[in-house]
Amino acid sequence: MRGGQALGRRFGWLWAAYSVSTLGTQLAFDAFSLIAVIVLHAGATEVALLKAAGLAVGAVVAVPLGPWVEFRRKRPVMMAMDLVRFGALLTIPVAFASGGLSFVQLLVVSIVVAAADIGFLAASGAYLKSLLPAQDLLTANARFESTQWTATVLGPPLGGAAIGVFGPVATVLADAVSYLLSALGLRQIGETETHPSRTGPAPAGNLTEGWRYILTHPLLRPLFFNVLLVNGLIMVALPLLAVLMVGDLGFAPWQYGLAFSVPCLGGLLGSRLARGLVTRYGQFRVLRASGVLRACWPLGLAFVGPGVPGLVLVMIVELGVITSCAVFNPVYVTYRLQQTDTGRVSRVLAAWSVTGKATTAALTALWGLLAGLTGPRTALAVAGVLLLATPLLLPRRAAPSPEMAQLRTDSAA
Repeated sequence: MRGGQALGRRFGWLWAAYSVSTLGTQLAFDAFSLIAVIVLHAGATEVALLKAAGLAVGAVVAVPLGPWVEFRRKRPVMMAMDLVRFGALLTIPVAFASGGLSFVQLLVVSIVVAAADIGFLAASGAYLKSLLPAQDLLTANARFESTQWTATVLGPPLGGAAIGVFGPVATVLADAVSYLLSALGLRQIGETETHPSRTGPAPAGNLTEGWRYILTHPLLRPLFFNVLLVNGLIMVALPLLAVLMVGDLGFAPWQYGLAFSVPCLGGLLGSRLARGLVTRYGQFRVLRASGVLRACWPLGLAFVGPGVPGLVLVMIVELGVITSCAVFNPVYVTYRLQQTDTGRVSRVLAAWSVTGKATTAALTALWGLLAGLTGPRTALAVAGVLLLATPLLLPRRAAPSPEMAQLRTDSAA
């Protein structure tokens, strides 16, 4: 009774909080890049460096958060991270209204938001694992994934329209308010957590334990490197496409948003198929198949042209990428939770997120420089070709979860 059942009142509030903040984020889809291009007249290299520097410095700032989160109640941490993001983002429309918005402020806010994102992710993954039994995790993650893609269908075109009507920072204001509403939703869950106890020596103020756990785990290690590279190489396309489509090819912001929102219907389809595919074919086979498929599409972005044909091409490519990712993501997120010891979840997720943001930042900066030398189209082609090799990094064999391994050890004893 897992496919359509309610997962409880507490999960309902968690899901509602996630939904409203996700919708706000998608309304502000690539907002900083668009503000940099439209308001500050930035070029491809500047836009890429804005995104890269925000991610990189945010990741460094967030390094102590994993160990800090591990031994604190997770819901208050999530609420605090929401309020930090609310306050940081609110400064953008205030500065724009007063005529003082600058590239430096965009950079600082992106750093703060990136760090808070990592803190929230580290807390929310551990909180979800403590909130639901293991057999409900895939259902919950599939619902989050479905919500993500629903918001992505609705958000970018609405955000593009809002920019046209209310100005370039309107969506940032909406995003800020969404984090405030998310914090209020999390507050409605009520206090049900016990204070986590330390079961060993206090961790150093870094994520060494999280990285060590990932890199010594036979399944998490290849999955870790695959996800880092695929996500990074897919994300480098966003600032390049913003410059290519809105700047060079003359697409309007609403068309740019439409190009990424309509294909997200594939995200709804993929997230709904994920559980059924796992039931029929097994978790590991679905993980590998969807992991391969998601790397095959992005090369097509190098061939985007002006007008309707270019818009349709972007939509087709994004439909393929998004549908594949929508199957892969809930399966891989659930798999990662199952493979991680309960007492290490926050540190592992924080280490994973910090490394992911740092990798994306480095690749985005590198591709921004490449685009400055060769043009955004060539840079997109290079990323697409490299993505074709990433399936070689997917795990090649299944492994039992830590809990199952412990049961087998206890039985043998």
